[in-house]
Amino acid sequence: MIRPLIFFTGGGSAGHVTPNIALIEVLKTQGYHIAYVGSETGIEASLIQPLGIDYYPISAGKLRRQWDWRNALMPGQVLRGIWQSFWLCRRHRPNVIFSKGGFVALPLVIGAWLNRIPVLTHESDLSPGLANRLMYPLVKKIALSFPQSERYFKNKTKLCYTGSPIRKSLFIGDAEKAKFFCGFVADKPVLLVYGGGLGSVKINQAVWTALPRLLPQFNVVHACGAGKTDHSFDQLGYYQCAYLNDELAAIMALADIVVSRAGANSILELLALAKPHLLIPLAKGASRGDQVENAAFYQDLGLSQVLAEGELTAVSLRAAIDQLWQAREVFTQKIKAYPLPDAQRVLIALIQAELHG
Repeated sequence: MIRPLIFFTGGGSAGHVTPNIALIEVLKTQGYHIAYVGSETGIEASLIQPLGIDYYPISAGKLRRQWDWRNALMPGQVLRGIWQSFWLCRRHRPNVIFSKGGFVALPLVIGAWLNRIPVLTHESDLSPGLANRLMYPLVKKIALSFPQSERYFKNKTKLCYTGSPIRKSLFIGDAEKAKFFCGFVADKPVLLVYGGGLGSVKINQAVWTALPRLLPQFNVVHACGAGKTDHSFDQLGYYQCAYLNDELAAIMALADIVVSRAGANSILELLALAKPHLLIPLAKGASRGDQVENAAFYQDLGLSQVLAEGELTAVSLRAAIDQLWQAREVFTQKIKAYPLPDAQRVLIALIQAELHG
């Protein structure tokens, strides 16, 4: 019997990959044949490699919101990616494609539509990204992390509220293992800082400047982003790395409070793990403003503390962390009382329904 083939796609940032990993981990155990389609140079290849599934790279063009000469190359990159995707779908004939959105997914979704292969896509953010808005006419279903996102789409029959899937592995981290791994000796609360998969120069600089004020109170774990570490700041009680992948579950188990960017998936992971957190959303102008919207939504619910990137300094960061630490029990109680849907179960059911009709 031929196993059904599922193509997953999404990339450009970790937030377009980690929800896919949550689904792939379960579907693999159920015997499905799974492959991943991602960009030729993005972060998704390194994140998917440990799963031991086939990875097919395609060309993908990213629209940069500031002036950048590379935007002139984008149409050609997208057309090349569509051509590659068309023949990839024609050759392998996947039974269904699950897209996490983002610029990486667009060529594959168009290639799948040309081959009449059904596509399900997921939108993490409160307002849909450009790729999902473009893909909307071509897909069978759009799963939403926020029920409020329905207002952005006309055809309500395609929509379903699922939340965002969380990797089960995040719930079984070993805090003692993380403490040993980071070399922490002093028995102090742990502050985790991470600026998303690509990191943030501005957050990094604020953390490094604030370290003399932070380290007397906290052990600090700092994920700086690829190519952004500076080991001249290494000292007892401070552990820095480029990115947290396999170590994330253990570090999350160890962390008492968290400073994070405001990607929807990052926020939902923090809520699922009941971690009091400070969000520093990527400012509008450097992005389409989705992180600002996400952060404001959860701040209004009383679940998240927010510090605007435009107000970020070492002094304001330290003050916000102090405030979060003082209010951590209140945040924890509110987070635990907030209902999160079982997105993993619902999305897997949608995929299986498409596979088995």
